[in-house]
Amino acid sequence: MNRFILLLCVFVSLKSWAVDPFEDFHEYGQLSEEEIHKIHQGELLYGDTEFGFIVSSGNTNSTSFKLKGNLYQDLENWRNQFKIDTLYKRDENEATGENEVSANRIFISAQGNYKVGVKDASFFIYGDYENDEFSGLAFKSTLATGYGNRLYEGEKNQVDFDIGPGLYRSVADSETELEEGEDATKTGYLLRLALQWERTVSKRTRFNQDVSIEQSLSGLNSRLKSETSLISQLMGDMSLKFTYLYRYNSKPEDDKLKYDSELSATLVYSF
Repeated sequence: MNRFILLLCVFVSLKSWAVDPFEDFHEYGQLSEEEIHKIHQGELLYGDTEFGFIVSSGNTNSTSFKLKGNLYQDLENWRNQFKIDTLYKRDENEATGENEVSANRIFISAQGNYKVGVKDASFFIYGDYENDEFSGLAFKSTLATGYGNRLYEGEKNQVDFDIGPGLYRSVADSETELEEGEDATKTGYLLRLALQWERTVSKRTRFNQDVSIEQSLSGLNSRLKSETSLISQLMGDMSLKFTYLYRYNSKPEDDKLKYDSELSATLVYSF
């Protein structure tokens, strides 16, 4: 009898250990963005925050800090999204031995989508502002409006798009050498296209691909921004995110490259 009870206890214990301990957690990687919006519909604010910090010493001395946030509102007629993306980096100058700032950027954007009653269809208004110390510009900003909808929806994939006309404005920084009669402020018209592809990879992992293209209609610089990310849930509301960011500028400021890229691994907290 005692042996039977012992075997029963062992069987129950093994069965309980066979259950995934993460099953009861809110699985950020498992839920699509649409499912997350449905869960939080009507709430004033919800979203996620990313944080990354790297300190290197020895042969190379550097400090890197990255903070990114996404805030959402899903109301009866409007779905709003607010973003902030910052990067700060200091590296040791091998010639002088002093630490110098090598990257200092802040990007802020806001988008409101007015639901028109047809599933996934909306009219949007979008605006952004970027201040990059090493871009040759004091700042640049975009304002656009247009139409958005879902391009494709499958069992594991969904693709959304926004398209519409807009305005672009930039101001050269004080160190930029201007030609005689050239205005430091540039303003022009553009056509903005944004695509968002989301794929469910596994139970707790999803893949995101965001691409935005701003084609100048006034002979100014055209821009492309691509963000590729893989998000995997660690525990509860904490996830790990790997991101590759690529940015292209057809007409950069003097002595600047047309492209730059960034590879990062950050912790994500969703709320």
